[in-house]
Amino acid sequence: MKLLEKLAQFICKYMTLWVIVISVIAFYNPEPFKPVGKYISYMLGIIMLGMGLTMSLEDFRLVLTRPKDVFYGVFFRYLIMPLVGFGVAKMLDLSPALAAGMVLLGACPSGTGSNVMTYIAKGDTALSITVSSVNTILAPVLTTYIFAFLAGSMIPIDIGALLLDIVKIVLIPISIGVALHTAAPKIVDKLIKVVPAVSVIFIITIMSSVVALNAAKMATMALVLCVAVAIHNIAGLVLGYYAGKAVGMNEKKSRAVTFEIGMENSGLAVALALAHLDPMAALPGAVMTVWEYMTGSLLASYWGNKSKAEASDAEAKVLA
Repeated sequence: MKLLEKLAQFICKYMTLWVIVISVIAFYNPEPFKPVGKYISYMLGIIMLGMGLTMSLEDFRLVLTRPKDVFYGVFFRYLIMPLVGFGVAKMLDLSPALAAGMVLLGACPSGTGSNVMTYIAKGDTALSITVSSVNTILAPVLTTYIFAFLAGSMIPIDIGALLLDIVKIVLIPISIGVALHTAAPKIVDKLIKVVPAVSVIFIITIMSSVVALNAAKMATMALVLCVAVAIHNIAGLVLGYYAGKAVGMNEKKSRAVTFEIGMENSGLAVALALAHLDPMAALPGAVMTVWEYMTGSLLASYWGNKSKAEASDAEAKVLA
């Protein structure tokens, strides 16, 4: 088991590198990766099951003890990013498929990486976990109807099918994971150490398939796609931080909200885009998977090191 844990840590540590390398291979040699596309929803379901295994009923405790903080986190998540996605699509005059992909990306819940980044940044990890859990549970309704409202004029949308897919891909697997964690916590606690690596492997597989399916188109729109995703992500991080500050949150809470807003469940955006939209609509989610982990890691490291330095300075003053 220890060997598996070390292997899992190695896989997770270099996730961004693996995504880039495999995506480059899929771009230049797409054929072997294309058949994977039809299995993406199943792979994402397994990723969501893994997320559910890391959750427990305790993760929802803050809904009762700190409802205002949780409300603001969820409210800003579903207010800021869909509007940013819509604004970026209009500003850059993206094609209907790419524009819909940007809006869908913004309308999805926050990604599990937000919790890790909040922890590294010395933010309010408990708040981050609760906000992630709540906005993911609400995704079937909020993601569906926010996306339909903002992107309905861009591309045809079957609202009922989209909602049902989010229930099947997100809500059911997460519910099963939480139930298993509640029923057999000791067994699950052992599995949790390797679950992130399984999720990373599936994420890499999903991204490689998306790149392969869109390789020809990506060659002609790589620059505008990267610019759109970069603006979307950076705007989310900046607006998330200052939104927290605007409602009176302290530094730790604001850092948590920053990552809840700026880091998205890009895998869900990819799966939904491939199932219900043009394959090109999956590209923003695919690019975001790489980009958000780079910016998130940089910001989290900066804040984490800053907190350590401040703590050392404070300790030195006390000793003096």
